[in-house]
Amino acid sequence: MISQPFLNKNLIKKGQTVGVAVSGGKDSIFLLNVLYENKDKLGIKIVALNLDHGIREKTSALDSQFVFNYCMEKNIPLKQIKVESDKYSEQNGLSIEEGARKLRYEFFLKCVSDGFCDIVATAHHLSDFTETVLFNLFRGASPNGLAGIPETAYNGKIIRPILKVAKQDIEEYIKINEIPFVEDETNFLSDYSRNFLRLEVIPIIKSKFPEMEKAIERFAEILSVENAFLEDQAEKVLVKNGDEISLPISVDDAIFSRACIIAMKLMGIRKDYEKAHIDGLVALRTSETGKTVSLLNGVNAVKNYESVVFYKKKERTPLNEPFAVKNYFLGGRILSFENGRICDCKGLYFDGDKIPDNAVVRYRKDGDFFTKFGGGTKSLGDYLTNKKIPQKERDFIPLIAVGSEILVICGVEISDKVKIVSDTERIITVSIK
Repeated sequence: MISQPFLNKNLIKKGQTVGVAVSGGKDSIFLLNVLYENKDKLGIKIVALNLDHGIREKTSALDSQFVFNYCMEKNIPLKQIKVESDKYSEQNGLSIEEGARKLRYEFFLKCVSDGFCDIVATAHHLSDFTETVLFNLFRGASPNGLAGIPETAYNGKIIRPILKVAKQDIEEYIKINEIPFVEDETNFLSDYSRNFLRLEVIPIIKSKFPEMEKAIERFAEILSVENAFLEDQAEKVLVKNGDEISLPISVDDAIFSRACIIAMKLMGIRKDYEKAHIDGLVALRTSETGKTVSLLNGVNAVKNYESVVFYKKKERTPLNEPFAVKNYFLGGRILSFENGRICDCKGLYFDGDKIPDNAVVRYRKDGDFFTKFGGGTKSLGDYLTNKKIPQKERDFIPLIAVGSEILVICGVEISDKVKIVSDTERIITVSIK
C-alpha cells in the first residue's frame, strides 16, 4: 500500500465524498487506489466517475466495462455515461480533444451539482504538469500559462491531489501492487504536438537533465507566486464606473497588459482573445485620443486622454427626423424641446426663429461643422475633442442640423448662429432628461 504523503491532503476535507475520475488507465487507477486505501485515515467516502468518450467504439466500451467490474469488486459506487465526442466537437467547431475535455468536465460538475459527490479528483501528475508548461512555453503563452496546471479548478470543485507525483512512481506502484489497468483512452485524445513533446522531446531532455520535471515544477511555483502578486497589482489600478472600466495609461508596463486581460474578463471576454487584441490595447497608450480598438462580444476600448476605457458598444435609437418642438425618445432618455420665454428646465436656450424649416434632429455624420458661440467655425469632431467629450459618447449626442452645419449640440452648446439676442421673439429650451 502506498503511503498517504503521495496525496495532497490539504485539498480534501474530512467528511467529503470524493468522486474519482476513472478512465481505467494507469494514472486514474492509481489515484482511485490511493484514495480508496486512505479513505478511513482521511475520513472520506470514495465514489467513481467514468465517461465513455465514444471515440473508439469497441475499445472505449471495453474500458468502461473494465471500470465497472473493478468498482463492483471493490464495492465503490460508480456513475457512468457515454457521449459522442466526435459529433459534439464537429457541431461546436472544436477539436476532438477540446470537445472531449468540455464534455468530461461538464459531466464531473454535474455529478457535484447532483449531489453524487462533493468534489472530483482527477489524475493529473507531474509529467502532465511538465508537458503543459513546455507546451504553453512553445506556444508563446503568458506567465499564467507557464505556471502550469493548478491544483484546483472550478472554485475548488475539481482537485488534482497527485499533481506532484512522478509518472515513474505511479508505474512502480501499479507494478508492485499488481493492479490491473487498461491502456488509457485519454492518450488518444492528446493532439500531435503534445504527443511529440511526451514521446520525443521530454525523453531527450530527461536523458541529459534527469531532474527536469522537479526543476520545471520549482520554476512554475516561483512564477505562480510572482504572477499572483502582479495580478493583484493589476486589479488595483482598474477603476469601475457603472458598466465601464478604465485603466490609466501611466501604469507600469508589467502591469498594463495584465490589467487589460482582467478588464476584458470583467467585461465578459473570458476566452478566444488573442495576442493581437492585447497588442492593440497596448498601442492605445501612445495613440491619439479617441482611437478605438474593437475586441470581442461587443466590447470596445478607447483612448480617453490619460486612460483606456473599456465599454460595451450600445445601439443607437434611430434618430433622423425633421425638427419640430416635441419630445424624442432616445433609449431611456427624452430629448425635450419647450417653447416660451420662461422655462424652469435646465438646458440650452436658442432662438427658435433662426432654425430653418429644413433642419433635422439627428446624430453626427462625417463632414459636420459647428460655429462656436462667440464665433469661429470648427469641424464638429475637433470641437467635441476640445470640449473633452469622450469618443464613445459622441455618437449618442442628438444634434439639430441643416445639411452638414450643426446649429445645436444638445446637452453641450448652441451655435453662434442661433443665439438669443435682444429682439428674439421665440425662445426654445432643449434638455435631455
